[in-house]
Amino acid sequence: MIRERAYPVEPWHVREVLLDLDVLAQSESIFALSNGHIGLRGNLDEGEPHGLPGTYLNSFYELRPLPYAEAGFGFPESGQTIVNVTNGKLIRLLVDDEPLDVRYGELLEHERILDLRAGTLHRYVYWRSPAGREVKVRSTRLVSFRQRSVAAIKYEVEAVNGPLRLIVQSQLVANEALPAQSRDPRVAAVLESPLLAEEQLTSRDGGLLIHRTKVSGLRVAAAMDHEVRAPADVTVNTEGYEDWVRTTIGCVLEPGEKLEVEKLLTYSWSSQRSLPALRDQVGAALAAAKLDGWDGLRREQREYLDEFWDAADVRVEGDPEVQQAVRFGLFHVLQAGARAERRPIAAKGLTGPGYDGHAFWDTEMFVLPVLTYTQPSAVRDALHWRHATLPQARDRARTLYLEGAAFPWRTIEGPESSAYWPAGTAAFHIAAGVADALRRYVVVTGDTEVEQSIGLELLIETARLWRSLGHHDRHGQFHIDGVTGPDEYTAVKDDNVYTNLMAQRNLLTAADVAMRYRDQAIQLGVTEEEAAAWRDAANAMHIPYDDEVEVHEQVEGFTRQEEWDFEHTPSDKYPLLLHYPYFDLYRKQVVKQADLVLAMHWRGDAFTPAEKLRNFLYYERRTVRDSSLSACTQAVLSAEVGHPELAHSYLREAALMDLHDLNENTRDGVHMASLAGAWIALVAGFGGLRDHDGEMTFSPGSPAGSAAWSSPSSGSNSGCGWTSGRTRRRTRCGTADRTRCWTYSTTVSGSGSPATSQSPCRCPHPIRPVRPPRSRPAARRSARPKKSASSTPGATTAPSIMELGHHANLTNAIIWAPQLHDRGVEPERRVRGVRRWSACPPRRAGPSPSGRRRYAPGPPRPPSPGRVPRPPDVAARQCPACRTSAAGPCRSSPSGGGRGPARRSPAATRARHRQTRPPPAGQLPGAGSRRSLTAGDPVSASGSSGCGGRAGVIVAESRAARPGCGGSAAVRPG
Repeated sequence: MIRERAYPVEPWHVREVLLDLDVLAQSESIFALSNGHIGLRGNLDEGEPHGLPGTYLNSFYELRPLPYAEAGFGFPESGQTIVNVTNGKLIRLLVDDEPLDVRYGELLEHERILDLRAGTLHRYVYWRSPAGREVKVRSTRLVSFRQRSVAAIKYEVEAVNGPLRLIVQSQLVANEALPAQSRDPRVAAVLESPLLAEEQLTSRDGGLLIHRTKVSGLRVAAAMDHEVRAPADVTVNTEGYEDWVRTTIGCVLEPGEKLEVEKLLTYSWSSQRSLPALRDQVGAALAAAKLDGWDGLRREQREYLDEFWDAADVRVEGDPEVQQAVRFGLFHVLQAGARAERRPIAAKGLTGPGYDGHAFWDTEMFVLPVLTYTQPSAVRDALHWRHATLPQARDRARTLYLEGAAFPWRTIEGPESSAYWPAGTAAFHIAAGVADALRRYVVVTGDTEVEQSIGLELLIETARLWRSLGHHDRHGQFHIDGVTGPDEYTAVKDDNVYTNLMAQRNLLTAADVAMRYRDQAIQLGVTEEEAAAWRDAANAMHIPYDDEVEVHEQVEGFTRQEEWDFEHTPSDKYPLLLHYPYFDLYRKQVVKQADLVLAMHWRGDAFTPAEKLRNFLYYERRTVRDSSLSACTQAVLSAEVGHPELAHSYLREAALMDLHDLNENTRDGVHMASLAGAWIALVAGFGGLRDHDGEMTFSPGSPAGSAAWSSPSSGSNSGCGWTSGRTRRRTRCGTADRTRCWTYSTTVSGSGSPATSQSPCRCPHPIRPVRPPRSRPAARRSARPKKSASSTPGATTAPSIMELGHHANLTNAIIWAPQLHDRGVEPERRVRGVRRWSACPPRRAGPSPSGRRRYAPGPPRPPSPGRVPRPPDVAARQCPACRTSAAGPCRSSPSGGGRGPARRSPAATRARHRQTRPPPAGQLPGAGSRRSLTAGDPVSASGSSGCGGRAGVIVAESRAARPGCGGSAAVRPG
């Protein structure tokens, strides 16, 4: 846990102003550099001390056995683990025979800066040796985006007093000793000396090492070369052995003189190419890097990132810490996929060995949506990688006696590497995620070549999987049984809503594309009967719904399960999976991460606004967020259903997951999906971006008086610029006391004609979501300063996430959205204008778009024996204006209708609403606690309190909160 907030808030830098050896491993992940092919952890130049050494190449792995107490048919027999390859970052310095080590002598100053615009890691050290000799060391490190195989370091030593005799030792080292890991199953297995030496070569200025893995047989080559500049004579020589090559540079410096060393590194690996071919490849890459030199590499890096930020930047006003964190997240997401080139994007990228370097479903459902709008070429490469793994996916499906392709839950090269069936293979929803990533990429970019060449086959094989995995019951409804959804605490269940809805879209998309490219589909064996069967299954898809509680069941029967005893769950027992048996988790109502709530985000077209609100309130109180994937999705839905403060808190949690090490496992690498999720929370939550039905729509929710958000219109990736503007005026909303409040006119425009519509009052919903008492260990709630190896005098550190908390209210901010790529899509199709949606639509009979049956209004059913009564967050609270359940349709709405609970007495209503009354102005609810971090409590009365309103981002001014009913329509771009 990063207790001391060591990173000052700056818009384009992550600056470490103190060196805390207790969190060195975390900072190594934060300062990791990568281009999607090479990954260098942010280890100190001298190599020691270190938290976790790491140099990685995408998809370079070793095989290891997967042990089982009792093996079963279809269980994977071996797993893949990413390998720490040859380390070329090492540069040791000796000052008059004393090695520079921050643990010895006196560290006068120490600073590291991750420059998000330059793509470099800069370090400054001012050190006094035990003998009193002083030196200043400056190093700058980069991993090239332009030259895929190249990394470079500029190392500069300045003598402060002297003369000083300096020795610089620059090395390549293979088979580094790694520290022991924890028993956490999310941590990578440690492989001892996984590389076998094949060749080592040396020259005066550098050398080369070639190794191969013992079992997987992959071969890796690493080479280095140096350019040395000094005011006096310099000696340079290189020596090499099986596992290391060392170039030694010696000189004598007078006070004020500098020694400069430019180190070039190149890497390459292959499973098929010969040793001579690999040797020549790294030699050629080294020659190309020398041709440009350090200055050329740094210039190319800046140009590449200038193009990226011109197209992808998200500008936030009102919360500078979120601004910094979102850019930090975008930078790491870019690093993970920029030059992966038909290789996977792992859950930790190339920043650490967490999860054994595996790629999961979150690549397609969190990372690729961001890259689709910011760096679509990386998405194209990721889809090509998935397509390349189709042979293994088909084999896996045949092993399971299924048709089509069963993509692995976790993998590096393609085979399933998960040893735990309920939270692995049973999570078939990954297939729908692959199909949805493809669908979104084609919609946004218009890349029909990818759709024809690889997309059609991916869609066909995944559709065949769903058709063989599910079945029609005797009533004709289609069920998918025995699967695990995103929530890993609810495993091997029937009819997971997220899985069913995503499979429904997968089936319909496959049928449409197959009919669009009939000739290619026929070559792949698709008949009209098979496509019709896909449509029948999609239209008959069963979506579980509890009519008594009036919420969707995450899985069939979920609302009938026993409730988890949160009250007696100690704070030190989180995450639950490390302290309770899965058997206990699987049979109770406890949610690890957003599941049905995730379905309401990606398949929001299958739910009404009223259903979203009721579902959100029900599942919010049962979700413990033991996964870093949850906060961003909860932020999106919090904003949509009318809880902007809660959305802001979840946004902060997602954005600061690694900068504050909230889950205490950043040491193993950053959480790529959570970092991408911060962008999603901003753009989809507060910006209202949706891409249902093949068209993008927006519903920006910033309450700023003029421009709410805008996309850059420059840069090579830009297709067109989009702007959303707001103007405001005072009106009377439909509340009981006719309160005056602000309403807004929203304009969304592009190159076509702008569309404008008047929004009604968007007062916040009066019912605050009830959440489980998810307190963290005390270390997470305190930010007590610790002794550090160094600190810079006068440096201002960022406030903790708890300290800043609600002070920076994003509902009173201006959000600038990212560039959205056109790539062949006509601008007028991108935003179709704005239409009015009812916040409280009446229930209606007949089939819904999701294929399930809606029921006409009627008297409430009597409770069934053994059924859990409706929880208080849904049933027991009423709107003061209309006396109906705030979670159900509002009777005071012009479009209101449907069932509502019986009236309460005035005294009971007042008592109930006292529980949701906002605190006095200026009072922060529970400041400094973990709970206040994600609480939905109103802060400083920053918004009007009302009911129901439309699911969306609240537009609020800082004024006294008033109760009211917002059951009228709200603006939603359509």
